Amino acid sequence: MLVDFRPHSRLRGKVPVDVGACVVPVIEALAESDADLSRVRVVCDWVQYRGNFRDVVDVRPILHSAGQPSGPVPLGVRDDDLEVAVDVRRSGDVELKELAAAALGGAPERVTLEDWGPGTRSCIWDFNTLYWTALDLWEKATGRGYEQALPGGESDARNRDAAGELIDDLFASWDRLAALGALPDELYVVEIGVGNGSQAKVFLDEFRDRDMAHGRGYYGRLHYLMCDYSAHVLDLARETVADHIERVSSFALDATHPRTALAFLQYKVFLVYISNVYDNLPTDEVAHLGGRTYRVETRAYLPADTAAELAESVSASTLELPALVHKLLRLGPTLLAEAAPGRFPDVDAAVEFWRRIWAALRIEERYVPLAGLDTYRLAPPRNGVPALTGELLRPLLESGADVRMHVNNGALASFVDSLMLLHPFGKLVCHDLFVTEIDGCRTRFRGPGKYEGSVVNWINGPLLAHVGRRRGFDVQYEKFRHRTGGNVVTMTAQARD
Repeated sequence: MLVDFRPHSRLRGKVPVDVGACVVPVIEALAESDADLSRVRVVCDWVQYRGNFRDVVDVRPILHSAGQPSGPVPLGVRDDDLEVAVDVRRSGDVELKELAAAALGGAPERVTLEDWGPGTRSCIWDFNTLYWTALDLWEKATGRGYEQALPGGESDARNRDAAGELIDDLFASWDRLAALGALPDELYVVEIGVGNGSQAKVFLDEFRDRDMAHGRGYYGRLHYLMCDYSAHVLDLARETVADHIERVSSFALDATHPRTALAFLQYKVFLVYISNVYDNLPTDEVAHLGGRTYRVETRAYLPADTAAELAESVSASTLELPALVHKLLRLGPTLLAEAAPGRFPDVDAAVEFWRRIWAALRIEERYVPLAGLDTYRLAPPRNGVPALTGELLRPLLESGADVRMHVNNGALASFVDSLMLLHPFGKLVCHDLFVTEIDGCRTRFRGPGKYEGSVVNWINGPLLAHVGRRRGFDVQYEKFRHRTGGNVVTMTAQARD
């Protein structure tokens, strides 16, 4: 048996975790089970998100190729059958041994909402899309804007000092180009994921003020493009930047493929600015366990008792519930209320159903062998960019001890596409939840979690840096300079000199 206790930093401090209370009851339950103890992993995480998709104890099968015997096991390779995952943060509030025994005794009754598949195909991303397309309805139901769910109640993107630093760098670059007679007449800045427009307003206010002092007339040549998936968000942002409306355009686009809407700006943009977007894009997870490589497959479900209550609340049977959930995801709450007035008397009732489903939604997981990294696509070919294959993962997966990590397929596709928008003197700046060293994936839970009605995952910084370098860009990470504490990291990507 292998025991991996990851939140080691919490073993010390004012309120240290009792490792025995977190681990011993699970081992006792395993000892009383039929599991082959020589082929079991026990993994303890501190699941930091109070809203998440996990139970206190989860059991994850580790599958072998097509269910056939795996043959001789090479030296140094460990073939496990089972992983038992424990959320240390919640384990002290439950009868842990009983929970572990129940999980080991067979899957409890569940209402599954989908078949097994990679994380990027899970319906949790349909819920994520629904949140952004029907954000106004969610905010009305909760009585607060989505930014209030962020730590501190606002985004670091609106920090005035950070905006001023970016603008000063732009002016210095433009001054050098102007001196050479190489500065274009039109100066493009793109923001992807504008939120309510507060960041854009801070940037534009600072830009105008600094340009007046600078005296080069850059403000009159500026084109600031606000881009977001949500039309509601763009409407709010346009109101916020009304003082600068002559300098601003807005585009509804898929953040994973910005050039689909912005192809006319290829190699023309001096700054691509992104904040709190990459952590909200679809991702798979992969793992290297005992010398073998796996993809994590997932399946969304509702606990049976909760599903029964939800079905009864809308005059449906439990068997009808999955179809009703998918109808919600396909139509949205407004059209769902029109399509099923007998179950949802008004839009508010449909929104309440949506919120209750989301709160109860869970994910079960299993490990499925990857036949070869070269057969796994991180991102498909698009807009002239060839497919990215899993071979890019090899130096990270085989970097040492066992590791499970996010691929961040959506963020990777967005990153590669955005680099092709940049002017040779342009740069991409992104504030987000980056893991900057691969060991960071071994020591902390990195998602998925729930922020309001959306999904959040940390981003695999070493993977993005590896991909960026292969395309001729220097990629740097540093803690956000303008606020102490917090987890936000700033990534900067710029073409090598």
